[in-house]
Amino acid sequence: MASFSRIGFIGLGVMGEPICRNLVRKAGVPVTAFDMQTEPLTRLAAEGAHLAGSMAELVASVDIVFLCLPSGEIVHQIAHQPGGLLASMREGQVLVDLSTSSVDTTRELAAAFAQQGVAFADAPLARTRAAAEAGTLSVMVGAAPELFERLRPLIATFATEITLCGGVGCGQVVKILNNLVLFETVLALAEAKLIGERAGVDPTLLFDTLSKGSADSFALRSHGMKSMLPGDFPQRAFSVRYARKDLGYAMKLAQAAGVEASTAQTVNDFYDRAIAAGLGDLYHPVISQLVGKQS
Repeated sequence: MASFSRIGFIGLGVMGEPICRNLVRKAGVPVTAFDMQTEPLTRLAAEGAHLAGSMAELVASVDIVFLCLPSGEIVHQIAHQPGGLLASMREGQVLVDLSTSSVDTTRELAAAFAQQGVAFADAPLARTRAAAEAGTLSVMVGAAPELFERLRPLIATFATEITLCGGVGCGQVVKILNNLVLFETVLALAEAKLIGERAGVDPTLLFDTLSKGSADSFALRSHGMKSMLPGDFPQRAFSVRYARKDLGYAMKLAQAAGVEASTAQTVNDFYDRAIAAGLGDLYHPVISQLVGKQS
């Protein structure tokens, strides 16, 4: 990991905090963190992280910056705002966006940073907060091959699956399509559960049996068995609002590719209904409660 001597990390939310903690514990070089919330900063300081009072202060003291933010829109904002990353970062530094952002935003930002001599990689995350805590995330990287090899040891502190998907933006393409398949599968599971119940089959037996056949999937075992069956849809999980944001990126990508993506539109309609029903901040499999009800 000697390629980088000091790491910066911006965004200590549900995924960012445990990822940053793994970097602090395993990277072997100092890590400086910044967030608008004081609680995660306090917890990370106890682990040995250095704290910055602003993004500009953080950027001045590091040679690589990781971002883990709620949306591409926020990434764009902190890049372009007065005193933001475009104004602060210098030639030779590296910026890695762990957020899920739209492909066009990612490529536009990469081009803007390249003009300043800053290398850019998109490295969005898959799997859960528990995986972030355990250091077993899957990370899909869009970057030049040489930069990818420099980044791999750092990403390995919080991920066990690290895939170079192509040039800048390709990590976002793969992550967005990963989520598209997940969201559509969750809706299919919700429909199967309701149909089975109304036909007289216990849903626990149904999902257990599906897991032994060709319908088995991560979505079935996690979202179906651990969320839909017990009716557990917590806050501070991957909410309906966040899912709709990522699905919007997928639908935009489909439109650019000339693909209708009608199933994605159906899922989006359920997300709209869930938000209208006051469920927008709950874990996204909560849409299963709306299946079978009139819109």
